[in-house]
Amino acid sequence: MKQVWIPKIGEPEVLELREAPDPEPRAGEVWIRVEASGINFADILARMGLYPDSPKLPAVVGYEVAGVVGGVGEGVEGTHEGDRVVCMTRFGGYSDVVCAPHAAVRAIPDDLSFEDAASIPVNYLTAWLMLVRLGNVRAGERVLVHACAGGVGLAAVQICRHVGAEVIGTASGSKHERLREMGVSACIDYRSQDFEEEVGILTDSRGVDIVLDAVGGTSFAKSYRCLSSLGRLFVFGASSLAPGTKRSIPAAVGGFLRMPSFKPLNLMSQNRGVFGVNVGHLWHRGEEMTAMLGEIVDLFAAGVFKPIVDRTFPFAEAAAAHRYIQERKNFGKVVLTP
Repeated sequence: MKQVWIPKIGEPEVLELREAPDPEPRAGEVWIRVEASGINFADILARMGLYPDSPKLPAVVGYEVAGVVGGVGEGVEGTHEGDRVVCMTRFGGYSDVVCAPHAAVRAIPDDLSFEDAASIPVNYLTAWLMLVRLGNVRAGERVLVHACAGGVGLAAVQICRHVGAEVIGTASGSKHERLREMGVSACIDYRSQDFEEEVGILTDSRGVDIVLDAVGGTSFAKSYRCLSSLGRLFVFGASSLAPGTKRSIPAAVGGFLRMPSFKPLNLMSQNRGVFGVNVGHLWHRGEEMTAMLGEIVDLFAAGVFKPIVDRTFPFAEAAAAHRYIQERKNFGKVVLTP
């Protein structure tokens, strides 16, 4: 099989394409010929040595794949050779063959491409957990979505549109027109505008009901101040710790030190909540996560959600894919294909 390896900490160009023996499915596993693998910012942080959950380098990362079942291990029922599937992988997704627990595998409709399917699990499950499962987003509520043109951001936009919530999004100015076409009511250019001030203006100082923030650093405190009473802040990443393609320990440490502490008495008196979400720490609830993924895939099949894949890169150009994301060029998901 072909795999994209991170041999050592470094810039995108350290990524290497290697050959390895195909794995064999163990009991309870499904053997999948991968047609597309999703890229997530956690993969980039792992390459930079800034992701604590990453396996020890050298390693193959990747949290999600889509492809065709080529075989099943002992005890697997309901999934058969030739089935088109999507699944979550606990690393190893940058491979053209994976073996995954049956509980993590979900069938996909015939009219959903593999590239589109690989864009779904991490982004949509993260947005679904924050907005639907934990956030109980309702029609008429206002939601501030940071990095609105990214994979999680666009998933959040579609979920909010589905339930009738209003979205205020932060993104670079060149992406605002497309975001408005997708139903974002107001766009804030994070490069030239202070989002806290803009939210105050847009909401007549009332604030928003939900904030989704994967920026980190001082952004968490500012996002918290944007909340109205009964508001909910969701933190699910810290992209500010990696401002460039090369690891900077001072930038990472500085960003970490600028993160706020939330005091219980303040939360109570202000009637606000702060939630942390990390899909990669929910493997022990795999069947529950796959059930949620099934709900999401059903909404794709019904035409409620539409995948937005910005670009696909072959495995041999994985470095270019990582750089493309880090240069903030993408509008939607970036996917690798073998």
